[in-house]
Amino acid sequence: MPVDLHRHVRLIAAVSIDHWRGMRLEGCLQFVLLMALTSRAAGLNIPLEVEQPPTIITKTSGTVIALPYDLTITLKCEAKGNPTPEYRWTKDGKDFIPPLNRTGHTGGTFVLQNKLLDEFQGKYRCYASNKHGTAMTEEIKLIVASVPKFPKETVSPIVVDEGDPVILHCNPPEGATERQIYWMSLGLQHIEQNERVSMGIDGNLYFSNALQKDSRQDYCCFAAFNKIRTIVQKPALTVMVKSLKPDNNSALSSNTTLAPPLRMPGLLLPPSVQSEKVLLKGQTLELECIPEGYPTPKITWMKLGDEMPRKTKFNNFGKQLTISAVEETDAGKYMCSAKNSAGEAVHYFDVIVEEPPKWLTEPPQSQLTVIGSDVHIKCSVSGKPPPDITWRRNSEVFKDDPLSNRRVLDDTIVLHNATPEDSAVYQCEASNNHGKILANINIMVKNLAPQILTRNNHDYAVVLGGDITMNCSVFGSPLPSVSWTRDGTQETLVGERFYELQNGSLQITNAEKDDRGNYVCVAVNTEGKSAAIAVLDVKDPTRIMNPPQDMQIISGTTAQLMCQAECDQSLRGTFEVIWMKDEEEIPLSFEGNSRFRHVVDDGMLQIMNVNLSDQGLYTCIARTSLDEVNATGLLTVLDVPDAPKNVEISELTDRRNVSLSWVPGNDHNSSVAEFIVEFEESQWEPGRWKELQKVPGNQATAELALQGHLNYQFRVYAVNAVGPGPPSEPTERYKTPPAAPDRNPQNIKIHGHLPDQMEISWEPLLPIEHNGPGLEYKVSYRRTGVGDDWSWNLEKRHSFNVKNTSTYVPYEIKIQSRNSHGWGPEPKVVTGYSGEDVPTSAPRDVAVEVINTTVLRVSWTPVPQATVRGHLRGYNVHWVRKQSLLNPSKILDERHSLSFPGKRNHAIVPQLEPFSEYRLTVNVYNKKGNGPNSDPVTFNTPEGVPRQVPILTASNARKDSILLVWGPPLETNGILTGYLLQYHLLNETTLEVVDSQEINISGADTSQWRLQGLKDGSLYRFQLSACTQAGCGPPLAQESSTVEQAHLSPTPAVAPDQSSHNCSLSFPSSIPGNSSHPPLVPALLNISCYVSDTFAKISWTAIEEQQDSQLYVAYKNNREAIWRISEAVNTSQSFHIIDGLKPGMEYTVRLMANRLLDNTSIFEEVIQTRVKGVGGQQSELSTQGWFIGTMCAVALLTLIALMACFVRRNKGGKYAVKEKEDLHPDEESQGMNDDTFCEYR
Repeated sequence: MPVDLHRHVRLIAAVSIDHWRGMRLEGCLQFVLLMALTSRAAGLNIPLEVEQPPTIITKTSGTVIALPYDLTITLKCEAKGNPTPEYRWTKDGKDFIPPLNRTGHTGGTFVLQNKLLDEFQGKYRCYASNKHGTAMTEEIKLIVASVPKFPKETVSPIVVDEGDPVILHCNPPEGATERQIYWMSLGLQHIEQNERVSMGIDGNLYFSNALQKDSRQDYCCFAAFNKIRTIVQKPALTVMVKSLKPDNNSALSSNTTLAPPLRMPGLLLPPSVQSEKVLLKGQTLELECIPEGYPTPKITWMKLGDEMPRKTKFNNFGKQLTISAVEETDAGKYMCSAKNSAGEAVHYFDVIVEEPPKWLTEPPQSQLTVIGSDVHIKCSVSGKPPPDITWRRNSEVFKDDPLSNRRVLDDTIVLHNATPEDSAVYQCEASNNHGKILANINIMVKNLAPQILTRNNHDYAVVLGGDITMNCSVFGSPLPSVSWTRDGTQETLVGERFYELQNGSLQITNAEKDDRGNYVCVAVNTEGKSAAIAVLDVKDPTRIMNPPQDMQIISGTTAQLMCQAECDQSLRGTFEVIWMKDEEEIPLSFEGNSRFRHVVDDGMLQIMNVNLSDQGLYTCIARTSLDEVNATGLLTVLDVPDAPKNVEISELTDRRNVSLSWVPGNDHNSSVAEFIVEFEESQWEPGRWKELQKVPGNQATAELALQGHLNYQFRVYAVNAVGPGPPSEPTERYKTPPAAPDRNPQNIKIHGHLPDQMEISWEPLLPIEHNGPGLEYKVSYRRTGVGDDWSWNLEKRHSFNVKNTSTYVPYEIKIQSRNSHGWGPEPKVVTGYSGEDVPTSAPRDVAVEVINTTVLRVSWTPVPQATVRGHLRGYNVHWVRKQSLLNPSKILDERHSLSFPGKRNHAIVPQLEPFSEYRLTVNVYNKKGNGPNSDPVTFNTPEGVPRQVPILTASNARKDSILLVWGPPLETNGILTGYLLQYHLLNETTLEVVDSQEINISGADTSQWRLQGLKDGSLYRFQLSACTQAGCGPPLAQESSTVEQAHLSPTPAVAPDQSSHNCSLSFPSSIPGNSSHPPLVPALLNISCYVSDTFAKISWTAIEEQQDSQLYVAYKNNREAIWRISEAVNTSQSFHIIDGLKPGMEYTVRLMANRLLDNTSIFEEVIQTRVKGVGGQQSELSTQGWFIGTMCAVALLTLIALMACFVRRNKGGKYAVKEKEDLHPDEESQGMNDDTFCEYR
């Protein structure tokens, strides 16, 4: 039984390699020798350690052309085998031994030197032999080319009658390389070719009929051989064309020339009626018909019985039919027809397509078979005509022997019951008249133990989830069986993920981490057993963590496409990220010399200066030596629209109304919002383009109303979200006819700078609105309501001055434009006034009505209109505060004014000071100025309520009483009559009022009050207001508590809207003699603050007894009114930072003994943060004298009250000197530097 080779061994297919060899030639010429170098023949992949017949692996085949200037010629022949093959050559069928002095040997290869190459021209074969057989090559044809030359000859002039055909023979020399034929003059000018005169494929120049102009003496044929850079020239030919003359019997003059007679068509080429054309499949078919006759015949072609092939082309003015790469279907009968007015001639071509020998599938393959089997060697070939097959064994002709086990049956050899003696190299050679093909088939008949060709302990790697194939190439006879096991087990690998392939390899699909380890390939046949180990590692797969996203980007900017990927750590050395655009790899740069940059760390692709060509699909590929993944993002480039095209003008009703149309350009992914139509005219502003009209983006036409007497050009550009695009090409010039002006001047203004004049000005027409030459303006005017006729002037300027007018009288004015072609439309009439003058009279009957302490109503009789002498713009009210009624001896002279526009007879005057004496006057005003003042009116404002008292302290608290001390208001606004004291019992938890009482305290000089009858241990809120006859002012509040047997230190309350100063106000922290009771409110000294743009630092000094007390810092933005309170702050800290403030804002800051937002604050101040970059101005309190005086007076009153209380309750009592010293801070606690104090307001 025959053995199936594909089930026995792994075969390696034959690979053919074409090789070009370049050689340096003399005379600075280089010629290329085409060497067909074929690699090793198809054969068994048998280790060379095993004895085997030769196998040709490198050879020269085909035809070798030795050009004249080649230095050497190499014929190659290399084979493998065991034992090493020996080589021999034949030339033209005879043994050939290359001359030693001209040969360089490498195996069977030899080199022929340049000298005397002619003697080596012929057909060569190479034979490689060892004791197991002989392999041979195909015939190698060596052609030694010489420099072609035209034969020397003497050519007689060719003389023909006009109208006769002419053939100029070239007969170019043959050459081993391709040639090109040219017909030129001696001046190297090409001979003109046409339907009448043309060159044939054979190189001859054919004239269908000769004319007088064809006569010349320099018809030269040139043959160019490009490979050898050679052009040869045939001697010049002379053609003489004789004109036809009338015979002697004719009545025509002897000087008259006759036209050539009509002549039926004939064919100069091909000469017969029918011909045969044989060519090989794949070649180019060229059929040619060159006619003769007069007039010049026309050539037509057809294929009889079939349509003309689609690849057909007609060249040489229709005289040549060409079909490239012919197929068998192109064979058949073709006909050419030459026809003129005198008749027709035809020629038939029988086209036969043949084919050289070729293998039907592939060359016969070498075989390894076991002893006793049947071997079949089949040589399947095709060709036209059918090839003849010649069999050889070890290069010797092998014929059928019916008496042996070796039979030759046409294209097949059968070796029955093969023995080792049948081992040999068999050759199959197929040939027909178009060529030969040869195959060497190594037949080895032997039994061999298995050999594993794959390297032992070969390392394999696969990513998790991937597929891997581990090879196990085996060699042996008979065919070894292959199985796989895991290292340490005997069981054959089976399962849905493990597959043993026919070639012995093991395939694992969807790899898992547990698949790591060693695998054993075992090969077994009847002759023995062999094994090899494969080592598998499973890696983590490559993943793209941050893939590129679809994005839109504007042209000219930078695009960034992300591709963040990760891979197995062991594969970092082979890991790379590449980018592709529309399936083509992008050449990336890591430097600044390319628009494409690749950021290695995160795989980002940066595209600088994006343009429209960058639009497309971008794919990032993250790959290692084992796997790759990809992700794609679409980059859409937005750009301004392209310029519109085909901008055209068409007239509508007349030449001044046209339609403009265009074809929109590409919008580059952003819809067109509008089109802008621009114009340019050559008369007034040539070269300057102006906008004429806007058109919605969904339209491509515009109707334009044009001005007259202008030479226009138009262009259009589109606008989208990216911006305006380039403009279109301008249209041709379009000139409009002149016409009268379309409109009159606008924006007419009447000015009266002088009382007796009126200046009229207007906005002139633009130059392009003139509509014609000679533009001027007719200015007409007359007094309103008096019946005067119109006065008028023609002006070329855009202003006119009317003199000798009355002061501020109305006029009617109209302005009409005109040019040399007529008047503009009827103008509109406008009204204006002549010049103004200052008013001449004052308001009368001025009276005042005091509404309240700060507001006054003033009335008057308006001045007569005639005295205004212009447009009445309003009235001015002037008032002067002469003195305060509290201090009549002090003259103030505080002046104020308010203007009240329009025609009126009263006004409201605000912001007066209470209890003051005022003087008031009124005048009228117009554009020219103020009229005279009215008679003055004097009046007094009534008393008002006082302002808030500046300070209120609750001190010397007892079980049922508290001492209140205050200072008088800074502004009493009247005669102070006393104070109103209100006090409220509070719920200490909710701060709600439980009970309220009030006391009227008479006497302006009262500054303290002992409040009796209070509830012990309770919280009270005290509110004190100063009073006059007009009422009581706003109260100042203070909260304090009564305690049983406890004495509270005084805590001053300072009015928020009053100023303070920097004298150190220190209060006793406890009542001497009872220091065992801690105070409820910390006593702080030297409170100061430093304010920056975003923070404030509040500093203080706490007396020794209160170093461990607690306080709270509260602050609010005065624009938000939301208080923020700090956590408890220990007084020993001596400062607190408030941060997170806004620059340039006002804040209120409080220091409090508890977290209750009431008025019992230790300290309250309004601060202002600095504006960034602007240094704040800080002034210390000591620079404000009024504040110092007020605060020191209040402090003195408080101190006196405390001392009186102290003497009363502690008569004869003594206290420690140490306690007195505690009331005075040391020098180190005097606060911050002077320039750090807030500015108190």
